[in-house]
Amino acid sequence: MTPSPERDPSEPPAADASRRTWLAAERTWLAWWRTGVGASAVAVAVGRLLPGLTKSPRLPFRLLGLGYAALAVGVLVVGAVRQQRTAEALRRGEDARLSSSLVMWLTAAAVAVAMGTLVVVVVAL
Repeated sequence: MTPSPERDPSEPPAADASRRTWLAAERTWLAWWRTGVGASAVAVAVGRLLPGLTKSPRLPFRLLGLGYAALAVGVLVVGAVRQQRTAEALRRGEDARLSSSLVMWLTAAAVAVAMGTLVVVVVAL
């Protein structure tokens, strides 16, 4: 009979590591939520508040506000799907990688509305 290996007391038990992984996944989901809510707030600010502050035509600001709102919806949906896939992967003891193309599409959308906002604000001032 081989002796069982001694556990290093400085190392947390495997259950702690699993719990930390689940909590990290929850924090990541909450980060997706914060990003979506933040984009929603920017949608309101750009689409409704900026036109009044700049005394400029409302249409460009409203279109950009809609862009931020669409980005917010996209981030919230992707975050929810990502949370489900991550939870399933954790149950199976696997990894759930984030798609590089998805990251690029979300980044491109965010850059497009941000650049559009910059252009419209500069023209309006």
